[in-house]
Amino acid sequence: MPLYEHAELPSTLRTLYPRIEPYETGMLKVSEVHRIYYEQSGNPNGCPIVFLHGGPGAGTSADHRRFFDPAHYRIILFDQRGAGKSTPHASLIENTTWHLVSDIEAIRQHLGIERWIVFGGSWGSTLAMTYAISHPDKVLGLILRGIFTCKQYELDFLYKEGASYVFPDAWEDFTAMIPQAEHGDFIKAYHRLLTGLDAAQMQKAAIAWTRWEASTNRLVPDPLSIASMTEDQFALSFARAEIHYFINRGFFPTDNYLIENIGKIRHIPTVMIHGRYDLVIPLRAAWDLHRAWPEAEFHVVPNAGHSASEPGIAHLLLQATDKCRKLWG
Repeated sequence: MPLYEHAELPSTLRTLYPRIEPYETGMLKVSEVHRIYYEQSGNPNGCPIVFLHGGPGAGTSADHRRFFDPAHYRIILFDQRGAGKSTPHASLIENTTWHLVSDIEAIRQHLGIERWIVFGGSWGSTLAMTYAISHPDKVLGLILRGIFTCKQYELDFLYKEGASYVFPDAWEDFTAMIPQAEHGDFIKAYHRLLTGLDAAQMQKAAIAWTRWEASTNRLVPDPLSIASMTEDQFALSFARAEIHYFINRGFFPTDNYLIENIGKIRHIPTVMIHGRYDLVIPLRAAWDLHRAWPEAEFHVVPNAGHSASEPGIAHLLLQATDKCRKLWG
């Protein structure tokens, strides 16, 4: 397998595994404030794999179990602080990257898992790499999709100039509720609205923020996906968490933290997958990581945007999870 591949996809693409239900669900208290929802499905004696969702603030869904062969994998999903079924909903208190890394490790210990594969997309890829850098001895392998390293240029591409040139109509909607005087920094402007005391204004801002990302995350925008993501409860946790993390630059000490520390995890078997036409996170982010980490298997997917549900991306994610079976046992 080449270290870099412009993925040549077959005419018939694989689809997700059939729907399954968890065999265990629970709430893990990780602080005096936060309780984390987690679940296990698949084979209780199989290879442990943990799914890290995006956003931050997006939460997990039933379809996320379907990237993994349930006969082989012990599938662990959880909702990060303030997201999904975790409580308190949309809370930003004690909610940083380093809290989330601690939570992942708490879940691993709670479930009695020695080592596991870590699977993360978008923000989940950021968190997966950060966790691996902090706990490299606990990670059997990494599967990363829609690479996000939280650099300033990545944020600028989505919230200043870049995606706005391709989706000027959606960008116009996104900027409409922000006064002209604040158009120089939309992250700062939305942070004011999403952390203020006016609940109605906060909800309106949350929907506008989330609609912008939902409109740009697929090669062909999907009205059903946009409608789902802009539902009130989802939009609130998604927008508040994103704005909190982005204004704090992921809580990293430097702009290039992940690449600066990649030497700590270069030995970990890793597959990276990124859509050629990703307008949420430009391909340059994945390319920069690839140049710093040539040992990792890297796929650029033609005719794909950002979403894990893009057919070519889903196909390669399924291939990656099947391939990683050899890391267990």
